[in-house]
Amino acid sequence: MTPPSAQEFNRTFARIGLLSFGGPAAQIALMHRELVQTRSWLTERQFAGALSFCMLLPGPEAMQLATYAGWRLRGLKGGLLAGLFFILPGALVIWALAVAYLLYGAQPWAVAAFIGVKAAVITIVVQALFSLSQKALTSWPSRAIALGAFLGLYTLGAPYPLILALAALAGSLLFASDSETPRELPPTLPLAQSLRWLACGVALWLAPLAALSLSGQTFLTELAAYFAQLALLSFGGAYALLGWMTQTMVQDHGWITSAQMIDALGLAETTPGPLILVTQFTSHIAGHAQGSFGLATAAGLLTLWMVFTPCFLYIFLGAPYLERLLAWPRLRAALSGVTAAVTGVIASLSLWFALSVLWPNGLTGGFEQVFAQINWPALALIASGAAISRLTKGNLFILILANALLGFALFTALGL
Repeated sequence: MTPPSAQEFNRTFARIGLLSFGGPAAQIALMHRELVQTRSWLTERQFAGALSFCMLLPGPEAMQLATYAGWRLRGLKGGLLAGLFFILPGALVIWALAVAYLLYGAQPWAVAAFIGVKAAVITIVVQALFSLSQKALTSWPSRAIALGAFLGLYTLGAPYPLILALAALAGSLLFASDSETPRELPPTLPLAQSLRWLACGVALWLAPLAALSLSGQTFLTELAAYFAQLALLSFGGAYALLGWMTQTMVQDHGWITSAQMIDALGLAETTPGPLILVTQFTSHIAGHAQGSFGLATAAGLLTLWMVFTPCFLYIFLGAPYLERLLAWPRLRAALSGVTAAVTGVIASLSLWFALSVLWPNGLTGGFEQVFAQINWPALALIASGAAISRLTKGNLFILILANALLGFALFTALGL
């Protein structure tokens, strides 16, 4: 097939980036329609193989799939452009929403609307948990790994990287098939060339962290170091990461509050692009709390660099070896264990969200006191969110907007 022209390529991937609402499932479906069905730029086999590869990687699989498609169609430049087209529209919207949130978020009408948004977020996360559990928890070992991850994170406060490492080990032992020898599929690039690319890419990625460390800017250095770790361990999507982000950004560092974390996810759900852009929003808020709007913008840009640069590296280094990587059953087994653990992590996140919204002042006292402290309007909005989601067949934009309006109307009517 003749490669698309630069103009047609740019127009198509810009369209994908602007219309990429609704999470990875909707984004992948959009790319399949545009790249396979409408334009025949990729075959069904190429698209499915690339998707399997991207799902094995840390980071947002839809963004990495777009990058892979761009690389396959127009090389390194095409991969960079396709990935940036997928990220930048949402990143610009997130920046604008963060500014508006910092300026108006404390207003009573905004607080009321955000109660509705938080209630909608609970519906969204529970639906994601249900969808993932149906696919991931199909055997007793997967259920045991998920339960262990839930207890480890929620009850014991175990570090998220440790949970992932143990889950990968358990998966490799419990899920691997009898055939452990991969097919002989030689790579299309010499190993020495790949290693040079890796060294240059890692140096470029970590350059801001090194410069900040030497400058003595403590907050930005700690922020960059944290999101560098997150970029390497971001299996399972943004929902799974939020549990770890809460543990680190809210509890350990105190950069943002629990309420701001929930607001961040709600706003990120309304934007195009990968949901992991929630990291950018939280960094804007954390930067503003440390100083000014300038520091808030710098924190968001730094986070984008630390989170997404490795995604490009994974694709440009791994794409030439795609067939070989997918032939290793032990690798796929380890990732099955990670997927099961992610289900437990999302369950922990769901419980934390629900408790934060229904008991904003915490659980104190006996059963009667706990019952009396329930935020009944918030419970009503959770119910309305579930109903709206069912009526709109899971349309996230309508769900969040409608529940925000209901939150504003309900709290205004009650004089809260």
